[in-house]
Amino acid sequence: MTKKTRNMTSKVTNHTVHDVCDAIRAHHHFVVVSHARPDGDAVGSQVAMGLALKALDKHVRLISADPVPDIYRELSGVDDIEVTSAVTGSWDAAIVMECTELSRAGLTGLNNGFVMNIDHHPGNTFFGDVNYFDESAAACGELVFSVLQGLQVPLTVDIATHLYIAILTDTGSFHHGPISTRTFEICERLTRAGADPRALANKMFDQYKVGRLQVIATMLSEMQMKDQDRVAVLTIDESLLTQSNATLDDLDGLVNLPLTTRTVQAAILFKSAPGQPLRVSLRSKGDVNVRVVAAVFGGGGHVNASGFTLESTSEDKRQAVIQQVVAAVNTALGPAVGEAPSDEKPLVRPE
Repeated sequence: MTKKTRNMTSKVTNHTVHDVCDAIRAHHHFVVVSHARPDGDAVGSQVAMGLALKALDKHVRLISADPVPDIYRELSGVDDIEVTSAVTGSWDAAIVMECTELSRAGLTGLNNGFVMNIDHHPGNTFFGDVNYFDESAAACGELVFSVLQGLQVPLTVDIATHLYIAILTDTGSFHHGPISTRTFEICERLTRAGADPRALANKMFDQYKVGRLQVIATMLSEMQMKDQDRVAVLTIDESLLTQSNATLDDLDGLVNLPLTTRTVQAAILFKSAPGQPLRVSLRSKGDVNVRVVAAVFGGGGHVNASGFTLESTSEDKRQAVIQQVVAAVNTALGPAVGEAPSDEKPLVRPE
């Protein structure tokens, strides 16, 4: 394709869903991408958009910098996702979803053409030629739904299923995020179109390997409590993954477990795998803003669900993360008062 220079300083406008629809109608050869290390919202939004574009007789390529997690691989349309580090070949428009900035896609070559930016993450840099940003959306899947309605694309069972998965997973099964009446109105439309809530909940949350249970047992036995039990600190290292025959895909959602208790307001999960940087997942309740913590370490996300990676695995860096999360809890709720905290001591590992 013909290269062009992107004038990033001019791309500060937040456009409407109608602008996105007009741009889609005006182009014919698309690449559709989402962020590196894709999650349910990334995969669901990407595949649903791809299916919709094909219904409009557009030429479509779905591209990802990283493989799709195992849990999504059996879903219709996922096999069409190409895993590569560079976008090459002929295309005249890219739809980039779930990325606050273009680099989040983890792909080279996207800055050489017309880009549509569809996202709901605070801090979006409006990097596209067309930017459709709405942080009040519970998932990017909500925004894709609006685009498809604007394009008058029929809701097939496959499209509805992928959009439902996008919303279901990004809200942690409707536990966090800016969930609204719009969220449930869209989900109603998706279920009417054929998405099966019970079957999808079972597939997303009840189909892990037994090794996941072994990881949970050890992880919780070694959990540390901070700030008078308001902050839980979890660790999963390479040896535990190997010992349990588990992968990073099996760890999805584990950071949420401490939040099921009354006192815990924020949870931190440090997880490492062979040959990869240390990943840190943050979750919280209510007004405890862990996104500001993630931003300190170069990451991002939402108020109650954020994350980042650390090249350093030093104890000093780990403690710095914990201190920032404790500070976020104190900012939202005030200093902890009451009985002495369990603090440094991990829970006793059962025999």
